[in-house]
Amino acid sequence: MTIRATVWGENVHETTSQIVSDIYPEGMHTQIAKQLAVDKNIVARTATLQQPEHGLTKEVLAETDVLLWWGHAAHGEVADEIVERVTNRIWQGMGLIVLHSGHFSKIFKRLMGTPCALKWREAGERERIFVVNPGHAIAAGLPEYFELENEEMYGEPFSVPEPMETVFISWFQGGEVFRSGLTYKRGRGNIFYFQPGHETYPTYYDDNIGLVLRNAVRWAHNPQAVSSDPSDAPNVPVEEALEAIEERGPKLHKKGEKGLR
Repeated sequence: MTIRATVWGENVHETTSQIVSDIYPEGMHTQIAKQLAVDKNIVARTATLQQPEHGLTKEVLAETDVLLWWGHAAHGEVADEIVERVTNRIWQGMGLIVLHSGHFSKIFKRLMGTPCALKWREAGERERIFVVNPGHAIAAGLPEYFELENEEMYGEPFSVPEPMETVFISWFQGGEVFRSGLTYKRGRGNIFYFQPGHETYPTYYDDNIGLVLRNAVRWAHNPQAVSSDPSDAPNVPVEEALEAIEERGPKLHKKGEKGLR
């Protein structure tokens, strides 16, 4: 089965920082999409903040099975209307993979309902990523642990809801640890947060990182996604009740009237 992935990147540091553009001359989103394309069953497209509707039109989202999200410098520039559009698609069953500093994105905080804050340090530290749930589909094919020579430190506490599953825990050279791979479900949508991916390091060229991303896309894909409005709350007429009933007592709403919200 072909999985349609959309890689969203804010594409700010790639155009404003020589350090980042030297590492990712085509943009981080393009390199992530290339990693996904290693799996011939994944078709990856890209979208960026600067495009009309941030590249996330209704048509694009309708054709997206899994959305990957990387943001850092411009979380506040993402239009609330687009955040709600993405939220509705996740409720319908579109998968979401939130990467690195996307923990502060509007969409992730909207879905988590918490501050999503953490400790951090930008010092190019070695990160050792331990697979603590080796039977999980996202960890398939990985060793017991793997290392990134340079990464930004993220440290606990991470103010997110208790996850369904913890797949990875990371240790950093300065001594901190972090729950670096967490899964959630919102509505019909599967959500995975993955910590590595600071823009001044070549993280998305790493083979193990690429494997995690491909595994995560396959895991997040929900073939049972629907197109109906997940927020629809119809007023069911008495005559359409599953069992025959008589209307009794006073009521607030007129026949067919929409409920209050």
